Amino acid sequence: MNHEISAVIAIWKREIIRFFRAKSRVIGTLGFPFFFLAVLGTGLNSVMDIPGTNYLDFMTPGILAMVLMFGSVFSGVIVIMDRQFGFLKETLVAPVNRASIVIGKSLGGATTAMFQGVLMLAVASLLGANISLESMPVLLVLMMLVSSAFVSLGTAIASLMEDMHGFQLVMNFLVMPMFFLSGALFPLEHAPEILRLVSYADPLTYAVEAFRFTISGSSQLPIAASLGVICAFLGASTFAAAYTFSRIEE
Repeated sequence: MNHEISAVIAIWKREIIRFFRAKSRVIGTLGFPFFFLAVLGTGLNSVMDIPGTNYLDFMTPGILAMVLMFGSVFSGVIVIMDRQFGFLKETLVAPVNRASIVIGKSLGGATTAMFQGVLMLAVASLLGANISLESMPVLLVLMMLVSSAFVSLGTAIASLMEDMHGFQLVMNFLVMPMFFLSGALFPLEHAPEILRLVSYADPLTYAVEAFRFTISGSSQLPIAASLGVICAFLGASTFAAAYTFSRIEE
């Protein structure tokens, strides 16, 4: 048991160190959301009519979900990099359960994604978004759940692939529709019925709504339903990651 815990901590620490050594990664992941907040959020404040709030406050939870999803899912590319450089083989022959390796990677990726999310919230506050400090403890818990789920999703897909560029193409094809269909940029109640139905099948929709409820106190979906889907998605993606990772040949 001690070996398993030590393995989780060691892999988690490696992910953290690797992230902070790549400073361009932090800057790059914040550039895209900053564009949305600074240009769309502030620029469309006087144009978009959102009942009970302004457009910047409305889209901030959606941009937070985007930052977490992008930062989490693309951490799966590290699995492919480790495989190409031989580190993964050394990890797989270690006398620890592969589930511990997956958990360590998930926690590490989730931690770095949360760091990016907190930076994004700070930027949003500077631009004028209303984010109360009282909501931060609950918000951090939600951020950890959502980040862990998408890290596991990225790990599951990366475990099935060997080409880094192919992984990035697949993930772009997956995450961009998830983002635009999640209601992050527009109210779902104003969307066509077909888009609403598709949005309800998007797990990011429930993350956006949970963040929106935590930050502003209101959401278009019941918070209980959002939490239930997030937890179910976390369980399914973690199981998929553990299964596909266990199938990697040494």
